[in-house]
Amino acid sequence: MTKLIRLVASFLFASLAAAAETTRDPLFERVSALDSAAFAALNSCDQPGQLQKHASYFSETVEFYHDNGGVTWNRKDMLANTEKYVCGNFRRELVPGSLRVYPIKDFGAIETGVHKFCQFKSGTCEGEADFLIVWHQDGAQWLITRVMSYGHRAAQ
Repeated sequence: MTKLIRLVASFLFASLAAAAETTRDPLFERVSALDSAAFAALNSCDQPGQLQKHASYFSETVEFYHDNGGVTWNRKDMLANTEKYVCGNFRRELVPGSLRVYPIKDFGAIETGVHKFCQFKSGTCEGEADFLIVWHQDGAQWLITRVMSYGHRAAQ
């Protein structure tokens, strides 16, 4: 009987895994890839060309809301803050399993999740926060139009 239960369980697990592979959400995959690329550039923004690469993911009129830092109303000011406070100081890491993506009809998508911040000097990840990013799709181009980073706290 135990052998039969293991066989059935194995079959069910394989079936669920196959179903998950074939039902991947293309919007989730796209936004996840954009997030990874945008923040790979952020994490190396002290290297030549990377801050500009990071900037290319943002609308010129991006609004960035930060519960501790306040609001910036455009890409130029947001990048000045990024260069001053982020580049060479810490990297952003997405907390695995936290990313969620929701479509916005005829506009793009909302991305939410949790990210943590890891200091380059110490290597420790001391802080984390929730985030919400609004992506606008214009043809093949996707740009970030709004960012909210909030609930900053000590990392778990």
